[in-house]
Amino acid sequence: MARKYRYISADSHFECPPDQWTHRVPKEYRDRAPRRIKLSDGKDAIISEGRPITYGGTSWVGGRSPEEFNPTRIDYDGTPGCGTPEQRLLEQDKDGIDAEVLFALGIRQPSVRDKNARLAIVQGFNDYMAEEYCAIAPDRLIGVGVLPDCGAEEDIAEMERCARLGLKAVCLEAFPSGQRYPIPQDDKFWAAAVDMNMPITIHTSFHHHVQGRDVYQLKYPIELEGEERPPTDFVQRLARQGIYHCGALEAVQLILSGVFDRFPKLRIYWAENNLGWIPYYYEQMDQEYQTNRHWAERLLGLKPLSRLPSEYLREHAYWGFIEDSIGVRLRHEIGVGRVMWSTDFPHIVSRWPNSLKVMESQMAGVPEEEKYQMVAGNAIEFFHLGSG
Repeated sequence: MARKYRYISADSHFECPPDQWTHRVPKEYRDRAPRRIKLSDGKDAIISEGRPITYGGTSWVGGRSPEEFNPTRIDYDGTPGCGTPEQRLLEQDKDGIDAEVLFALGIRQPSVRDKNARLAIVQGFNDYMAEEYCAIAPDRLIGVGVLPDCGAEEDIAEMERCARLGLKAVCLEAFPSGQRYPIPQDDKFWAAAVDMNMPITIHTSFHHHVQGRDVYQLKYPIELEGEERPPTDFVQRLARQGIYHCGALEAVQLILSGVFDRFPKLRIYWAENNLGWIPYYYEQMDQEYQTNRHWAERLLGLKPLSRLPSEYLREHAYWGFIEDSIGVRLRHEIGVGRVMWSTDFPHIVSRWPNSLKVMESQMAGVPEEEKYQMVAGNAIEFFHLGSG
């Protein structure tokens, strides 16, 4: 019998030590994968190829209070949310949560320059996530597959593998080609995702928010140089009201490059961005487009959009929130069917084991039907969970 979901965290995190999964990486590449080391004080650190040693961070909070949390230490063994899948189920029960969508960040290892090694690490992790971790309770531990993002063909192949393994979604950390803006080769990936009906997610953003005169965030049909080059980037003008809010930049890039026109069935979930800024951003983005579109069409060769930018996002974008009472009040400006609640456990903004208490305080006055959409129904639909 399919599970009856009441509360689904649409954005939680897999934060277990690397040695829990790196045995699935082929031996010839295992020393290229992240690994845990023990420090003299008994705490942990992470070594990753091509990167400084990680001694701390805000991903290993696991219910500690702000007063006691120390961001300079990692303690896998003593932190809720960093253990076995059996432990994770007990932690869900303690929090009153029926299921979690689990994102694994930091697995892709872009600092590993050897493509074969990077692919082996990604594949080893996805194998572990599907066959060992989520397999304990696949209706409650909803794994999001990691993609290598080093080429559309590679991303398609790994997305297909993730589907065969039973993972419910995949997460992009860059455009499929690995570029900072979409290129025509990426269309193979978007087409494959639509054909497979595979949910596509972006966790916050691609983290390439580089601004300035000399950095353009789209490959324009007309490239101008020197004095002829506009001193402002058209993408950045539309994204700037939300440029420091996650997801704004790549959302504009996808709109202006015509991805949503070419793939009208494509839907993307931007997790962990909160909601309050989005109605304002939609309004300002449309104003920027209408004010600046004519010079961009004339000088840069951009095709006119068939709709306002916000209209694309109202149809194609889903947004995740954690603690955002203002955003909940503005939910109709975004679309109740386009937002998903989450706990972010075990990261620093999580309120585990009191997630439901905090959620209920945000939902005061919200009709039960709308509340259910945000805390479970939309996630059931987007991730194809099959029950409600």
